[in-house]
Amino acid sequence: MLMGAGSVSAQDSTKAPAGPWDLAACLAYARAHNISINSLRLTERSTGQDLTLSKAARYPNLGGSISQGLTNYTSSGGLYASSSYGISSSVTLYNGGYINNDIKQKQLSLKAANLDVQASQNDITLQITQAYLNILLARENIVYLQDLINTTQAQVTQGQQRMEAGTLAKKDLLELQAVLANDKYTLVTAQNTERQNILTLKQILQLPTDTGFTVSGTDTLRTGALAAPLAQAQQTALDSRPEVKSSELNVAIAQVDIEKARAGLRPTLTLGGSLYTNYAKDPAYKYFPQLNNNFYQQLGLTLSIPIFDRKVTRTNVEKARIQTEQAKLNLQNTKLVLTQAIEQAYLNVQNAQSQYAAATEQMNYTNEAFRIANEQLKIGVYNTVDYLQQKNLYIQALQSYIQAKYASELYTRIYNFYTGIPVTQ
Repeated sequence: MLMGAGSVSAQDSTKAPAGPWDLAACLAYARAHNISINSLRLTERSTGQDLTLSKAARYPNLGGSISQGLTNYTSSGGLYASSSYGISSSVTLYNGGYINNDIKQKQLSLKAANLDVQASQNDITLQITQAYLNILLARENIVYLQDLINTTQAQVTQGQQRMEAGTLAKKDLLELQAVLANDKYTLVTAQNTERQNILTLKQILQLPTDTGFTVSGTDTLRTGALAAPLAQAQQTALDSRPEVKSSELNVAIAQVDIEKARAGLRPTLTLGGSLYTNYAKDPAYKYFPQLNNNFYQQLGLTLSIPIFDRKVTRTNVEKARIQTEQAKLNLQNTKLVLTQAIEQAYLNVQNAQSQYAAATEQMNYTNEAFRIANEQLKIGVYNTVDYLQQKNLYIQALQSYIQAKYASELYTRIYNFYTGIPVTQ
């Protein structure tokens, strides 16, 4: 009962959440339901069956045969029934190490298939993380724009009162109303961006169209430091990333393939045996006595020695060597691509953090200048043109600040992920 409850709990954890999705829920669902990942899991299962079949090659086979026939003899002018029964078995005692190497190769292939699943999960993790953070970025932008609209609306309301009192020209009021309309348009654009980003994440998760999907608003950014220096991060990734381990296994698989091909140059020793009997309808002999008299047993060894096969085996050996060299080049390329990706991620973090620091400083200054402009506009000592110019500077600084903050967080998570730190931490 406890095992059953645990199984149900594990299955429920991969179902689509009823409420808002957080980043952890998105990642868990994708790992369980992504089509590409599940396809690789089926490949892994198929590879496991190949291993089972390879191990079974060590065992003897067993087959039986039964035949029944009618024979017409012209000389005797009659039909005669005949029957035969037999079973046979054979087992390979030695074949140049082919079976053992084949089992070893299939074991390596099974490990590589499992690593391919992990590599695919890593890829989808980065896609989901970027899409999820884009949603949070759009949401924060919406919050700031809504606050901005509230401020502008208050300025328009105050401007209407001042115009009615004769202390503000209608032209200035119209400029404030135009700014309010523009702010609302900018807000609608940001809301559309959020909806598009949510749709993008939903499609990455491969959710059906009719599935309700909302993103949790409780996730907050935790601007963290780099987990390790560049050289250490690269070495950690080279030692642990599944794509590197898979490429290393592919080299080993190709090397075993050479030994399998060489087995064709060696003799094969097979042990075989059979039991056989037959019966032919004859008035002089009863059925069972005849089966007993015709019963014979055979046991023997067969040694097959390759002499000349038109260079088929030697060609296969040479092709296996070429595949080994290709696998080594693929491993070298995998390591190169990985180290370059980490180096680029490191540079992205450095650039993003520098931009974030500069954007924070710019935001602080423009925010204070815009606050002062608002206060001065309220008491009528600040003209509308200067106010609008200061507001535009504030909006630009605001957008740069939000963009830099999320870029810094995204690139930091990506860089740390290469060192084995989950993106949810």
